[in-house]
Formats: sequence, structure tokens, C-alpha cells
Amino acid sequence: MNINEIQEEIIEEFEAFDDWMDRYNYLIDLGKDLPIIDTKQKVKENLINGCQSKVWLYAEFDGEKIYFSADSDAIITKGIVSLLIRVLSGKTPTAITESDLYFIDKIGLKENLSPTRSNGLLAMVKQMKLYALAYQAKQNM
Repeated sequence: MNINEIQEEIIEEFEAFDDWMDRYNYLIDLGKDLPIIDTKQKVKENLINGCQSKVWLYAEFDGEKIYFSADSDAIITKGIVSLLIRVLSGKTPTAITESDLYFIDKIGLKENLSPTRSNGLLAMVKQMKLYALAYQAKQNM
């Protein structure tokens, strides 16, 4: 599936919930299903700056696609990063850098998060796109 197909799938899933408490619970469940990051990757270099809670994001590049893994000490944040990984992991650097993550607005995520969580969400997206830019540059060398 491409990035937009995955985003449409997520939008459809969130439309099944009438209120934000149900959506928060769904986010928490998604976070519980996030594969555990290797403890060797839970280092200071992989911490995302700008997040209220601790979020570790690790990227691996196989020469063609980037695979992300992550963890957080906050359950809602863990759910948010699991959505981002679902959309962007296993994609090419170009696909990631050119992606418009419209699902964030369509499911009402940004407007229903506290300002600090919303800033954290933007920091996670920025970091994933920075990894993609770096790998894209490496690929073009």
C-alpha cells in the first residue's frame, strides 16, 4: 500500500468512533500493538526533541526503504507514533519527504491534543522526514 492508501484506511478506522474518548482509547490500543524497540536503540541520540514525554525513534535504511521503530513512556504518544510508523515505515526516502500527512487533520488529531502533545506530534513528523532527507542524500551520492 502507498502512503495515501494507508492514510485513507486510518481515516476510515477513526470515523467508526463518535467521540474523542473512544478515539483516545483506540490510540492507546494502537500503542500497545507497537512492536517493542530494541533496548540498544533507547539512547539519547534517538530521543525526539520537542516532545513532552520521552519518544525514541530509530530508522534503518536498507538502501531502498526506511523502516522505523519507536517507543514512548506515554501511552497516547505511543499510539500517535504507531500511526506515523504505520504510514511511513517501509517507504522510500522520496515518498516520505514528499508525503502530505493529511490524515492527522482529517481524524482531528492535532486539534484534540494538548498543545504540548501537538508540538510533539509535529516533532515526530519532522524527525521522520529528516531521516528520509538524510537517506535520500546518501542514496544520491
